[in-house]
Amino acid sequence: MSATVHSQAQGLVCVAIAADAAAADPQAEVLEAARQAEALADVIEIRLDSIPQPEIAPFVKEISRPLLFTNRPVWEGGLYDGDEGARTGLLLDAISAGAAYVDIEMKTAFDLRQEVIDRADDQQTRVIVSWHNFDETPSTVELEEIFNEQYASGAGIGKIVTMATTSEDVLRVLSLQLLAAEKDFPLIAFCMGRAGMISRLATLELGGYMTYAAPDSGRATAPGQLQVSTLRKLLQTLEGAV
Repeated sequence: MSATVHSQAQGLVCVAIAADAAAADPQAEVLEAARQAEALADVIEIRLDSIPQPEIAPFVKEISRPLLFTNRPVWEGGLYDGDEGARTGLLLDAISAGAAYVDIEMKTAFDLRQEVIDRADDQQTRVIVSWHNFDETPSTVELEEIFNEQYASGAGIGKIVTMATTSEDVLRVLSLQLLAAEKDFPLIAFCMGRAGMISRLATLELGGYMTYAAPDSGRATAPGQLQVSTLRKLLQTLEGAV
């Protein structure tokens, strides 16, 4: 029997926030941007890798929306370029502080990745195991292998994001929601770039767990990311057309 993809009652919109490289006080800049994003966000992602000396507690204390903490390494398109144990240690701190979500890259060393997953299991934090390709979209076979590894990882949510240059790239990634439905595994899947912009909206209509938007007050954290007010207007238009 073929899988049926069911859309969430309301797809989650995550506003991803990173400090500007020239910010005098990166922590304060990200915190203020998070405050401004609260009205339109279901989830707010704090990009710890954009803050030289990040502190978890102020975000948890001052932001009312569910928080997702990410500490993206340079080898997966982020800014963190230091010791891996220290990098994942910040995610452990976020879990202990009560984060709703943390994002750990699938390519992270197994023992460090598993430590994050195990710690989250003891708390109320959900782990997103993520995989990004900023250059291209792999074949269907490769994408399915990545999905299956995420499903087997023990994490609560998978995330697969690629760079699209054609509509075929977009369709390959969005079709992963069929596998996610078969296995009842929450999946975030869309494409970056101009060709992939539509997938940031379409993924929610196809059963995707969450999509990402840029804050209206700041910069995008990935190519093709829409401002959150624009994304909300598009979602409202779709709802009004039914």
